[in-house]
Amino acid sequence: MDVDDAHDPREDNAPSADGHDGAQAEGPGDEGEGNIHEVEEELWDDPHVFRFGGKAGAPLPSQNKSGYDDYGAEIHAENAESYFHPFPTSRSWYLAHWAKMRGPSSTALNDLLAIDEISERLDVPYKNSIQLNAIIDDKLPSRPDFKVNHVTVEGESFEFHYRDPLACIRALYGDPDFTPHMVYAPERHYVDADRTVRVYNEMHTGKWWWRVQRAIEEREEGGTVVPLIVSTDKTQLTSFRNKSAYPIYLTIGNIPKSIRRKPSRRAQILLGYLPTTPLTHIKNRETRRRAVANVFHACMRKIFETIKEAGLDGVRMSGGDGVERRCHPILAVYVGDYPEQCLISCCKNMQCPNACDLQPSDLERYAEFSRRKIEDVYKALAQADRGPAAYIAACEKIGIKPIHHPFWEDLPYVDIYQSITPDVLHQVYQGMVKHMIGWIKRAFGADEVDARFARLPPSHHLRLFSSGISHLSRVSGQEHKDICRVLLGVVAGLPLPGGASPVRLVRALRALLDFTYICQYPSHSSSTLVYLDESLRVFHENKSIFVQLGIRENFNLPKLHSLLHYTPSIKQFGTTDNYSTEYSERLHIDFAKDAYRATNHKDEYYQMTRWLQRREKIQRHALYINWRMSGQPDVRLPATEWVPRTLLMKIAKEPTAKSVSFEQAAQRYGATQLRQVLTEYIIKMNNPRFSDRLVKRIAEDYNLPFSRVAAFHKVKFWHPDAQGRDEVPETLDCIHVRPAYTDSLKRVQPGRFDTALLHRTGGDRDEEQHGIQGHRVVQVRMVFSLSAKASRTAFAGHVEPPTHFAYVEWFTRPGPVADENHLMYKVTRQTTAGGTKRAASIIPVSELRSSVHLLPKFGPVAPRDWTSSNVLELCQTFFVNSFTDRHTYLTIY
Repeated sequence: MDVDDAHDPREDNAPSADGHDGAQAEGPGDEGEGNIHEVEEELWDDPHVFRFGGKAGAPLPSQNKSGYDDYGAEIHAENAESYFHPFPTSRSWYLAHWAKMRGPSSTALNDLLAIDEISERLDVPYKNSIQLNAIIDDKLPSRPDFKVNHVTVEGESFEFHYRDPLACIRALYGDPDFTPHMVYAPERHYVDADRTVRVYNEMHTGKWWWRVQRAIEEREEGGTVVPLIVSTDKTQLTSFRNKSAYPIYLTIGNIPKSIRRKPSRRAQILLGYLPTTPLTHIKNRETRRRAVANVFHACMRKIFETIKEAGLDGVRMSGGDGVERRCHPILAVYVGDYPEQCLISCCKNMQCPNACDLQPSDLERYAEFSRRKIEDVYKALAQADRGPAAYIAACEKIGIKPIHHPFWEDLPYVDIYQSITPDVLHQVYQGMVKHMIGWIKRAFGADEVDARFARLPPSHHLRLFSSGISHLSRVSGQEHKDICRVLLGVVAGLPLPGGASPVRLVRALRALLDFTYICQYPSHSSSTLVYLDESLRVFHENKSIFVQLGIRENFNLPKLHSLLHYTPSIKQFGTTDNYSTEYSERLHIDFAKDAYRATNHKDEYYQMTRWLQRREKIQRHALYINWRMSGQPDVRLPATEWVPRTLLMKIAKEPTAKSVSFEQAAQRYGATQLRQVLTEYIIKMNNPRFSDRLVKRIAEDYNLPFSRVAAFHKVKFWHPDAQGRDEVPETLDCIHVRPAYTDSLKRVQPGRFDTALLHRTGGDRDEEQHGIQGHRVVQVRMVFSLSAKASRTAFAGHVEPPTHFAYVEWFTRPGPVADENHLMYKVTRQTTAGGTKRAASIIPVSELRSSVHLLPKFGPVAPRDWTSSNVLELCQTFFVNSFTDRHTYLTIY
């Protein structure tokens, strides 16, 4: 198909000034109509794929071998009998792998090998770490070597270590471990054959790749775009000496995000370390900041100097399967927090790094803003050679800092302001969520907020804040995530001082939480993006309550304004998990902190780079050994076949308590009606046509042929992705059913009996109904099994009883409508007809679907006799919490 045939006229328009696509915006009146969870179901099915066509991503005539074959030739493995060459035996290889990958120091390895007869018994060709390092350095191929260079700014020279990015791109692109998963051309995904609702997930489904591919094809057909994802972030190496590092990370968008997010897959490569000097000898703060920025851009310009020509004209690159293509490495995404974004884009503090033309007082507005044009920026930068005064004036006019030749100035097909992508960690969790928590504590009082946090029931996904949250200092992003899971339940029903209505505050909080969860979907459609924008709109409509309460004077926060750019960025580059700063935060551990600890802290960067390269060599050699030992399979085929993913439940093979009497079940587990309901269950299973009234009458005179059961204290679940994406990790879940016990320190630990969901509606309701309406809430008091003898005696021969049972106490069916403000569903304890006992029954454990967290309805003041361990017993009314994790948010609504 010709490229022009692949052209979609609905997306002809270039991005408008506000960063949105020129095509007409989708709104609730279009495909966004209906409930968000209804349109989410569109994402559960395989998309309709519309490929770019033409010669995009086409291979070139070549006869190269696979990457593993080339690697084997480089180490002369074809002449070696051992799979582990250049290590003569498996023992010598696995010891080397352990020494380099498991973190023992060189001294520890030396001490081990110095023990009498150890090296002889192990039969290894090295006697100490120096000899091992020599084998690794001399005989194993490496990813690109690090170089040392200098830049001079303000008359001062700065040293930095880096790799050639083009060589790093070749290494990533040609890694045979990624070959089965690589993407070489853009695609458009739709939920329907008519292509009315578009789907965004991987980077190649976004509009940026399609647009750049079209520009390359117009210049010369047959190009393959290699989108570069670059991230930088300073990090502390020490706790006390204030030693920091400034690493640069690089990956490519051709590799799926499910691989890029795993450090063990090596899809992220360390590009270098930038200088961290604060230039304290420059006394003027403005001059010092400008000098620091010039140092950064001068180093980055030196590092990326090989990319300009390669991105424009393309270079031949060999994939892991040996197939060559004409590749165009192009900077697509730059990942960083707000200070980093300002540094990259040359904008000032309190400005928008996405080039919105606004004043600091406009940051609080929910509105579209015009953007400065990249062409005007380039014209201003061209004034650099006319002298400082003219250059400063030109930059001031356009609204950027007068940085001397930003590194992205000459890179082809780059709009740096569009390349600045959302940062969920710092903008949402460490930004707006952090602000919201502070506002809530001021609005309601820290004491009452802490009291409610301390009285929430436990759940597998939740962290219990037993002392509240006011005492927390240096709160991490993970802690803010943990607070988000329960914050709405803490605020619900809490009155404001002075009798003011809390309705708008609750709506603002709910809207912010919805935005937080929706923006992290691993797959979006143009319909779900409507609801992402809607949640932001609702927050802006209700945020003025904090001004009226005297908590804020305004909302001129750059991180609030940044939320406007989430939808455009998702449309351009795919979902936010393609460019999360959480990945670089994790990479700091491997590429900076651990590397620094392995040095003697003298000339540390040279030692850090050597340490990292040796680890990379070991990792690469391990993959090659596995390939050879697997029979040298075709690298184009995935290592394992895809297996359909379903709910997986696991219970321990052996019971925690092997023999529990009915009296012990009542006393320790609270299963007070176990004998009665188990009797009724057995009678009903043996006689399914009996009415419930007849079953109860027979049970009065029925004697069970056993008096003890075996109890289990835990049920585990692995939930597949709620959107049906097989590359998204399962959600681990667990139901605890544990009586009180005394721990090893002689402390009495309270019992824990979790609440759970059953996908069992009963009556004439639709069994396949989704959401909370398709579930019932129960508290699991006991999970047990019967002995083989008891099971044979109790159940008739035609009955196949479950292997495990659960004694549960019921809550009422959730109402058909959620609360109009916080949008949570209410449930209460269900009792028998006389109201004297809790409704209880026996069910097969297989009917349990997941744990569920219930938020107590505290009332105006949380009762102080309630605790985390007894609130499920003392409180009668609860709200179903849908924020415990992403899987729950997507399925329970």
